[in-house]
Amino acid sequence: MEYGLIGKPLGHSFSAQIHPKLFDCKYELKEIEPQDLAGFLEKRDFKGINVTIPYKREVIGHLDFVDENAKKIGAVNTIVNKDGRLYGYNTDFSGLKMLITSNGVSLKDKNVLILGSGATSKTATAAARDMGAKIVTLFSRRELPGFETYENIGKYHDTAEVIINTTPVGMYPDIYKSAISLDGFKKLNAVFDVVYNPIRTKLIVDAKKKGMIADGGMKMLVFQALYAARLFSGLDLPDEKGFEIVGDMQKSKENIVFIGMPSSGKSTIGKRIAKALGREFSDTDDEITKVYGKTPKEIINSSGEATFRKYETAVIKGISKKQGLVIATGGGAVEREINIDL
Repeated sequence: MEYGLIGKPLGHSFSAQIHPKLFDCKYELKEIEPQDLAGFLEKRDFKGINVTIPYKREVIGHLDFVDENAKKIGAVNTIVNKDGRLYGYNTDFSGLKMLITSNGVSLKDKNVLILGSGATSKTATAAARDMGAKIVTLFSRRELPGFETYENIGKYHDTAEVIINTTPVGMYPDIYKSAISLDGFKKLNAVFDVVYNPIRTKLIVDAKKKGMIADGGMKMLVFQALYAARLFSGLDLPDEKGFEIVGDMQKSKENIVFIGMPSSGKSTIGKRIAKALGREFSDTDDEITKVYGKTPKEIINSSGEATFRKYETAVIKGISKKQGLVIATGGGAVEREINIDL
C-alpha cells in the first residue's frame, strides 16, 4: 500500500475518490480486523495512511511520535511513515473547524452539545473549546463520567445553541435514523453532523426544515483529507482546492429529482438529462410496477389509493439510499411529507 485508509467498516467511505484529486497518489481502502492492527502497523508497508473508526485511539500506542494536538485530543487519524518511523496527527480537528466556520457560524460564548463518546467526540470537544465555546456538554447512550445520557437532553432545550453529532447514527446504509429529535429546542440555530454519507442525514434534514444552519460532514471529510495530503506529499495545497472538491463531490453524489403534475414530462425530460450527464435514471412509478407486479393505476383500482401511497413511499425509501441518480416521481408523490424528506 502506498497511501490509504484503514478501519472497519469502510463501505461508506469516499476517501479513495478524494485523495487522488489532491495529489498524484494510489489510495486504497483497507478493512482491518482488530487482531491484525498491530501487525499491519509494525510492518510499516505504506507511505501514509488515514485512520477511521474504530482505530483512532488504538493506533497511538504503535507510533514513534504523536503530534501535541493529537496527543491532547487522544485520537490520531493521519499517520506518516518517515524513514520507517511512524508519526501521528489529527487533521479531523482542523477539518471540523472548517466545516463550522465555512457556514458562517461562531462558537464563541455559545452553549454547544456534542453527541457521541468516541474518538471524534474528543476532537469535536477540543475544536469547540478552541473556538471559544462557553459551555460544552457531551452526550452518550451509556452513563459515563463527564457525559449526559440522551434521556436528559430535554434539560438543554432552553439553552443549547449549537449541536455537533459525532456518532455514526444516520450513516449509510441506516440513513433513516437520527441520534436525537430537534423538537423542543428554543435557541438552537446550528446543527453539524460529521456523517457525510448520505450528504444530508435525517438530523440535517430535520434541522433545515426548522430553518437552522445545518451541514453534513462532506467539508470536514475533504478538508481533513487536504490537511492529511499536505503531510503525505509536502505540497502546499490551497484551501481553494478543498472547496473545489467539496463542490465536485456534492454534485456527483446528489440526486436530481423531477416533480410535477401527471404527464408534465418528468420521465421524458428526466431520461434526457440522465443520458446527457451519464447518470442512471429511475422512475418511481416503473419501480413500483417492478416491485409489486402491478402498475400504479392497477394498484389503486384493486387496493385503493392509500395502499398505493404506502407502496410508493417504500419504493422512494429504497431509491433514496442511492446517489447520483436522475429520478422522476409520480405526480402525487409530493403530497406526503415523508417522500419529500426522503
